[in-house]
Amino acid sequence: MKKKYSNPVGVGKHTGLLLITPFLAGFVLFTLYPFTSSFILGLTEYDGIRQPEFTGLENFKRMLGDSNFFNAAAVTLKYTAALVPIKLIFSLFTAVMLNIEIKGIGIYRTIFYIPSILGSNLAVVIMWQFLFTSDGLVNQLLEICGLLPVSWYGDSVHSMWIIILLRLWEFGSAMIIFLNALRDIPSEYYDAAKVDGCGNIRSFFYITLPLLKNVIFLNLILQIIAAMQEFNAPYMITGGGPLKGTYTLGMLIYDEMFKYREMGYANALSWVMFTLISAVVSATFGFMKRHRENV
Repeated sequence: MKKKYSNPVGVGKHTGLLLITPFLAGFVLFTLYPFTSSFILGLTEYDGIRQPEFTGLENFKRMLGDSNFFNAAAVTLKYTAALVPIKLIFSLFTAVMLNIEIKGIGIYRTIFYIPSILGSNLAVVIMWQFLFTSDGLVNQLLEICGLLPVSWYGDSVHSMWIIILLRLWEFGSAMIIFLNALRDIPSEYYDAAKVDGCGNIRSFFYITLPLLKNVIFLNLILQIIAAMQEFNAPYMITGGGPLKGTYTLGMLIYDEMFKYREMGYANALSWVMFTLISAVVSATFGFMKRHRENV
C-alpha cells in the first residue's frame, strides 16, 4: 500500500508552495518585474509619452562622452570614501561609550538614535542650511574660537562636508548594530584581561575589535551601499552645487528621468550605478577575504 505523503507544515504536497505564494507574487510584481523593465528601458529611447524605440547599447555608449556622468561618478565615489570610514569610527566609538551600564543609559541611547529617525526631512534640511550660512551658527562658533569663517556654499569641498556632516549626524543605525554586537561579547574576556594587567585601550584593540570584525564588515557594506545611492541630502541642501561639486549619480538619474524626460538614458544610468555599487562591494569582499587569509 502506497504511503500517504505528509510534511511538517501540512498534509498536502503543495502546502509549502501555497504558503510562500504571497512572497513569490510580491517578488515578481515589485522586484523582478521592475528590475527587468528597467534593463529593457535602458536599451531604448523613451520620453514617457511615445512608444519606446529600441536603440540597443546607444545609451551606454552615450555615457562615454557624457562629462556629467563622469563627474557624478567621481563625486559619488569621493563622497563614499570620505563618509563611510568616519561614520563607522564615530558610530563604533559612540556604541562603546553607550555600552557602559550606568543609571539612565537607555535614555542616552534613545537620544543618540533620534537623529536617524528624523533623517533628512524638510525641517532638518532647513535647519542644516541655516547652520552653514555665512552668518550661521557654525561660522559664529569658528569666530569665537579665533578662526576665520568659511564659505560653505561657495566651495565644492566645503559643500561636500555639509552633506557628510549631515549623514554623520544620522549615525544611529550603525551605532545600534555595533551596540548589539558589543553586548554579546562575554564580560569574562574583559575580566580575564584585567587580571593579566590589560587596560581598557588594549582590551579594545585586542578583544573588542577582533570580535567585532564581522559586524564591522557588515556595517561597512551597508554604509557603502547607502552612500553610493545618495540623493536626498545634496538635492535638498546644495542642489548639486557649486559647479556640480555635490552632484551625485542619484541626482543625475533624477534629472535625466524627470527634468529632461530621458527615461531610457536614466534607466541605463541606474544600471551603471548598480554595476558600480556591485563592483565596489565585490572589491570590499575580496579585500576582506585576502585580509582574513593573511591573518
